[in-house]
Amino acid sequence: MQAEDLAFTPITRQAELVRSGEIAPRELVETYLERIERLDPTLNAFRVVMAERALVEAQQAEARRRQSDERSLLGVPVAIKDDTDVAGEVTADGVDQLGPPAERDAEVVRRLRAAGAIVIGKTQVPELTAQPFTETLAFGTTRNPWSLGHTPGGSSGGSAAAVAAGLVGAALGSDGAGSIRIPASCCGLFGLKPARGRVSNAPAAEGWQGMSVRGPITRTVADAALFLDACGGAIDVDAARAPASAEPFSGAAGRPPEKLRVALSFKVPPGVFVRLNPEARRAALETADLLRSLGHEVVERDPDYGPLVAGHVGLRVLRGIADDAAAFAPLRRLEWRSRVLVRTGRAIPDGLVARTRADEAGIAARIGALWKDVDVLLTPTMAALPLRVGQLDGRGAWFTLLADTQYTAYTSAFNATGQPAVSVPGGFAANGVPIGVQLVGRAYDEATLLSLAAQIEAERPWAARRPVVNPVPS
Repeated sequence: MQAEDLAFTPITRQAELVRSGEIAPRELVETYLERIERLDPTLNAFRVVMAERALVEAQQAEARRRQSDERSLLGVPVAIKDDTDVAGEVTADGVDQLGPPAERDAEVVRRLRAAGAIVIGKTQVPELTAQPFTETLAFGTTRNPWSLGHTPGGSSGGSAAAVAAGLVGAALGSDGAGSIRIPASCCGLFGLKPARGRVSNAPAAEGWQGMSVRGPITRTVADAALFLDACGGAIDVDAARAPASAEPFSGAAGRPPEKLRVALSFKVPPGVFVRLNPEARRAALETADLLRSLGHEVVERDPDYGPLVAGHVGLRVLRGIADDAAAFAPLRRLEWRSRVLVRTGRAIPDGLVARTRADEAGIAARIGALWKDVDVLLTPTMAALPLRVGQLDGRGAWFTLLADTQYTAYTSAFNATGQPAVSVPGGFAANGVPIGVQLVGRAYDEATLLSLAAQIEAERPWAARRPVVNPVPS
């Protein structure tokens, strides 16, 4: 197999090749390290590459293979978003204030390693993971492999850029208002925001006042299911626990769904003002037509967001950003735009935060009532196409926050409800950037989303397409 073909091989297949002995883990790691060295100066997807450690772990994986070790991700390289602890590495969170390295792996990383995965590096994020683009003064600009003049999204932009460019087969992201689904949409990938509690946040009890969860960004649906099987499961420190799945998620992704009732909606929560890009609308309409052709019933039906959800989301996100900033002192070390967000978050009274959290169950019930009549909600992932690199340079914090709503308008409500949601590739815009569509499931029903998304993928096999990235001249 040619090196480029190996780099773009789904991780489900990579795991099979390692188990059979057709590919050695070291060959996989070296393939990705060579591509990172050659292409990442252009893309800036990785903040740190753990080359020596990954090669040692590859040798260990090969030894386990010879002993007939059956771990699901044995010898498969993965990347970790730089808001998640990896033992021996600094968790920078996009901030120019590198502290001591983490003493131990976050629980999600520990589980990936337990499944045999090799951590090849940590991916770039915007400062405090607070933006839907990945540009920082500290670590530079991350670019979209499909169009270097555009962002790969955020805040899991480095993870998405790395997977899209074939610098790694799968990457961990986190999603507090759309930060897995937005980069997946921008980069033509599959992104899964699991139900709250499905993947552990440990050592933290929760992220962003319960809004943020961790999940995979991959090229294929089956890859995301395998990744979720490996890292899923809550532990005692988690603020919320998801019920155990009735079957492995890889099983759900491997079978077609029964006939489903799908709600198509372009509505956004009250108080959120967006101008839906015609090409984003078209992608959702074309996906609806595809679902009808597959035998599903598609109806136009809007969630009842109610009057509170936009403010509810904004308050919890701002307090979450402020909470994260506590690890970085003094505040003047942050970019000026971040400082405004942090000060705003810190000014929110604790009592108001508590009352907002108490409203969550009612909001979830109100929005979730839609799923009494349908199985899945279909929306655009984003109202706008990916931002141009530097498009918001010099803009104030509040202008930027308002611009951000063009990217989070369809995603953030489902962080408040805790429901699972995915972004599925929906084609390309006229300027060459990818477009995604969002599927939202009922509480804890990742299985239906994976099954339906895999059926869509079978009809439009997006993983076969590869961006062309020209290396920076030496």
